[in-house]
Amino acid sequence: MLQKKKLYRDLMAIVAPIAFQYLMSSLVTVSDAFMLGFLDQTPLSAASLAGQIAFVFSLFYGAFVGGLSVLAAQYWGKNDRRTVEAVYAMTMRYSLATGLLFTAVAALFPQLIMRIFTSDPALIRLGAQYLRTVSLSYVLTGFSQASFGIMKICGQAGLSSLIGSLSVVLNIVLNYILIFGKCGLPEMGIAGAALATVIARVFETVFVLVLMRRGKCLPLRIGMMLSGKRTELRRDYWKYTVPLLLNQLGWGGGVTMYSVIMGHLGNDATAANSIAGIVRGMIASFCWGIATGVGILLGGMLGRGELDDAKKAGGSFVRFSLWVGAGSGLIILALTPLVLRVTTLTGQAQVYLKYMMLMGAYYIIGNSLNSTVIGGMFPAGGDTRFGMICDIVTLWCVVVPMGMIAAFVLKLPVLAVAFILTLDEFVKIPAVYRHYMKYEWIKNLTKEQELHTEEG
Repeated sequence: MLQKKKLYRDLMAIVAPIAFQYLMSSLVTVSDAFMLGFLDQTPLSAASLAGQIAFVFSLFYGAFVGGLSVLAAQYWGKNDRRTVEAVYAMTMRYSLATGLLFTAVAALFPQLIMRIFTSDPALIRLGAQYLRTVSLSYVLTGFSQASFGIMKICGQAGLSSLIGSLSVVLNIVLNYILIFGKCGLPEMGIAGAALATVIARVFETVFVLVLMRRGKCLPLRIGMMLSGKRTELRRDYWKYTVPLLLNQLGWGGGVTMYSVIMGHLGNDATAANSIAGIVRGMIASFCWGIATGVGILLGGMLGRGELDDAKKAGGSFVRFSLWVGAGSGLIILALTPLVLRVTTLTGQAQVYLKYMMLMGAYYIIGNSLNSTVIGGMFPAGGDTRFGMICDIVTLWCVVVPMGMIAAFVLKLPVLAVAFILTLDEFVKIPAVYRHYMKYEWIKNLTKEQELHTEEG
């Protein structure tokens, strides 16, 4: 019988460190924006646009880690450690390979990348400088994020949060030293922010390797990572990961198009959109933590065959996500005067920022609900296809075309365009609710011992 007090206690035990880690990670972006804003609005805007490459890469490793979570959570609930290790090795293989590709492209073609986001020569020059310096961080991020993903599954969410949080503190301290040239070092500006990011990723990687060597983390089996065996498990992995990847790319590409649209509406719109997005991302950390925790808890239940309990728990999580979204919106409203006071923007950008913050206050309610259901509950039972279809149709058939028409054809005011770009979470809610009520996501995905006949 499902005990709700224990359910929420177990959820918060997972969510608290994960949400804290997300929050700490967002503080790096805040640190970059705040410190670069002291120099000038232009490096702030350039770093924001260049940071879209890290965002795009996060869509790839997010899908790989999502596929890891779908399978590993259920096999961990079934107490099948060997299969969990195999899924971890597969995830690491794809995460590292993609990270290497992003590192190479950012290092070799930074100006070409910046021209996708803006036509402003100053933004292109500074953004290219940032990308060239930060490029090494992508492959290192691929390693650390795959490792953090398996730690959360295996009951080490607190440990992954500790590593990530220490990395954030290091990043912020280095931001101050390198951007402004403290401790006898030269002032590096935007390149200093990029270098601080690289050093923080090196720290994460070394920390994880040390913990692995001491047996504190699930081991990474190099043989499994390089092996082409376990074909059935690999097919299962890609069965759930491909829709997640397409979903991530479809959703992330749409969100990136938001930045492209705003980037072509001028420096003021770009800067205001950057700050509003940073604040919204910080407050949404708890919502994303809930989605991750819900996926892990429900995955474990389904892997153990507790289907009825998983169904009841799902209803509780839906209601909880709505309360969290409403509370998050109130926090954004409360923070708006402070954000306006501490940011160094032009008068027009300040006006844009004020109303973009108000839009973020209602946007986050839909985001909390959808991230919990689409990003947590559905994938827990292997239903990764619905989210792909829902996000791609909503963004690419509705919101992005409307935003482009509003900005470039009708030439509506900046705030009208920004409002249109906040509609995606609410457009999809009716379809999400109908799909949730079918309960097709309640499935046990684990298979029996035949997987172990293949050496890994």
